[in-house]
Amino acid sequence: MRLRDALVAAGGAVALAAAFPKLGAAWLVPFGTAALFWLWQGSSWKRAALLGWFAGLIFFAIDFAWVGHTVGRYIGVFGPFLAFGPALIEAPFFALAGALAALAYARALPNLAPLAAAAAFTACEWLRSIGVLAAPFDQLGYTQADSPLRAIAAYAGTYGITFVLCTLGAYLADGLRRRAWQPPVLATGAIAVLTVAAWSAWPARKLPPPAIAVAAVQGNIAQSFKWNALTLAVRRYTAMTRAASATRPRLVVWPETVITTELDADPVLVRHFSMLARGVRATVVAGSLSVGPGALYNSLYIFSPAGGYAVYDKRQLVPFAEWFPGQAFLSWLPYVGALNGGLIPGRVDGVYPTAALPVAPLICWESAFSDLAYAQIRRGAQLLVISTDDAWFGTTSGPYMHAQIAQLRAIETGAYVVRAAATGISGIIAPDGRWQARSRLNKRTVIAGRVGPRVRTLFSQIGPTTVGLLLAVLYVTLLVPIHTAPADAAEWPDA
Repeated sequence: MRLRDALVAAGGAVALAAAFPKLGAAWLVPFGTAALFWLWQGSSWKRAALLGWFAGLIFFAIDFAWVGHTVGRYIGVFGPFLAFGPALIEAPFFALAGALAALAYARALPNLAPLAAAAAFTACEWLRSIGVLAAPFDQLGYTQADSPLRAIAAYAGTYGITFVLCTLGAYLADGLRRRAWQPPVLATGAIAVLTVAAWSAWPARKLPPPAIAVAAVQGNIAQSFKWNALTLAVRRYTAMTRAASATRPRLVVWPETVITTELDADPVLVRHFSMLARGVRATVVAGSLSVGPGALYNSLYIFSPAGGYAVYDKRQLVPFAEWFPGQAFLSWLPYVGALNGGLIPGRVDGVYPTAALPVAPLICWESAFSDLAYAQIRRGAQLLVISTDDAWFGTTSGPYMHAQIAQLRAIETGAYVVRAAATGISGIIAPDGRWQARSRLNKRTVIAGRVGPRVRTLFSQIGPTTVGLLLAVLYVTLLVPIHTAPADAAEWPDA
């Protein structure tokens, strides 16, 4: 790898990382992708894969820096280096994108090759975001949560935004490589027209005023003693919920695992929370644990004001934290026991009637998976409820990145989002991705507001898998050059 190419790859990776919180320079994304596509356009597939891997390693190591804070107390001074763990897992997808892009530049028609390269990158982003080992943080489309490009997510999801950003970057790089500026200008113009059309036709921009009162409770119990503060949590969240009842909410949401016990095995607490829901005349969603035959689940308890409760079990567990892949085989490694939460994934795409609207619960990490929310919306959910414990992230970029993801889930599904985080960021998000209200970090507070029924979006009809497959089909199609036959073959000599 030549030094110049390594510097360009590193510069592109840093630009992409800077587009995410906390810096949040979203405008850098097309330039960051342009650096990568410029390298890939002039490379063999092997060299492009190496450059992609190098850029991916830097990008993910920067943007997963919050991982070191999360488990730093277990491994001390080695905590900051832990970000290279997920980076090593995710970087091969940048390598694959580079190899596929180089193949596109070699085989596709010159003016369409950048489009194929953009499709390849986005398809690789989709591939790294699905499955039990997926880590769908750092999707480039998330960076545009507050830009006009966010409207595209209502039609093609976050992947659609990533594709647009990569198309801009790929054509910019192509213009620099070939000194041919007509294709980049045409591509930019087409994207501008597409964005204006998507924005103008976006139903979420013209919603009636929401009328259903809701509340998110942020108790701000520090992670350092949360698991030894059950009594404090019960008292604090009970008192804050009663105080919130002054606004007459029909739904009150608590963060993930704030009740640090196996709640279904404690009938006294179950009765207490059932009476609380009845007393405030609202559905109370409380994060806790639940047990089954030889199983432990990360769960949400949905207490009805009419009595009784339902339990939703987290479907997508965090690898190496809530469960450890191949633990039996890797048990000899140090810290495996500390990193394994011993949880079992739930199997039901739960949708639950409440005193407000039918809700789709998402617990922490799950909110990053668009396919999970899509499955619940297809089952009739009208409101997304995100319950999370972002105290693990401290004051790093993690809480801000996670909250940004919730904005895209709202846009994709056309649903309001009620988000309750243990130490922040909690709040209410409208279907157009705007925060109606939000909390600050490390503050005890109740966020009160109003929500309404969701609006239909194209993405909520087709889902992320369809978008990912269409991108793959587009790439393969563009790889087959179109040859125009001569108007009169008889005028041409035989080969």
